[in-house]
Amino acid sequence: MQRRHQKIVEESPSPIVDADLRARMEEAAVAAARSCSYTSAGTVEFLVGADREFHFLEMNTRIQVEHPITELCYGVDLVREQIRIAEGHPISFAGVHPPLRGHAIEARICAEDADRGFLPSTGTLGTVQLPGGPGVRCDGHVYAGQTITLYYDNLLLKIIAHAEDRPAAILRLKRALYETRLPGLTTNIPFVLRVLDDPRFLSGDYDTSLAEDLPAAAADDEDIVPVVAAALALHRRVPKAVIPAHSPTKALSPWVQADRGWMNR
Repeated sequence: MQRRHQKIVEESPSPIVDADLRARMEEAAVAAARSCSYTSAGTVEFLVGADREFHFLEMNTRIQVEHPITELCYGVDLVREQIRIAEGHPISFAGVHPPLRGHAIEARICAEDADRGFLPSTGTLGTVQLPGGPGVRCDGHVYAGQTITLYYDNLLLKIIAHAEDRPAAILRLKRALYETRLPGLTTNIPFVLRVLDDPRFLSGDYDTSLAEDLPAAAADDEDIVPVVAAALALHRRVPKAVIPAHSPTKALSPWVQADRGWMNR
């Protein structure tokens, strides 16, 4: 899913690429690399039309931003393989086609305001909270006190979810996005959440025009209200625990788990 030819949400495997089409694309990609005696990691891009025929777009002699979804689905560390090749070693899985394992989706989190024409957002980050848990990966380097300016690419980090199938991967990515906190900046997270909720995306029947055709932003915060309300209700009902000054939980977030449930210190 892209906007102005820049990818925002990437997934593997593609919901429209079947085994036969994938095999033909792989053959063409390998042929392109061999034609110029290319021996490192690289990316060959194709466009697939409505007739399900693919067309060569470009070859990049490098690993691209979306490499984590390939790594998670095929169990291959592409960065490691690239370094091994540069050192003169063969790839570790030579002669073996790694099996496809599940589904992965990546969201590029950018400092931009989608509701204002994707204008760049600048500022200084407050306390950063990144998601975690099974099947969630974050690639990036953001930290509290970091100043985001206009002078560099606005990509902050990548949040990737991997699960046994596409619906589970979408749900896992949504959960990870709701957990992410980047205070001090406006990001495209609400926009990505709208993409993940769009019926066309959910069905897999979408194309490069999805971002432009996406309905205008509604009250995105309404999705968060039930969570906040539940947390407030829980806080009111659960007695506060007395946490000793030496307890390691003193260094955790305001919400800590004690033997009497979740409570705010």
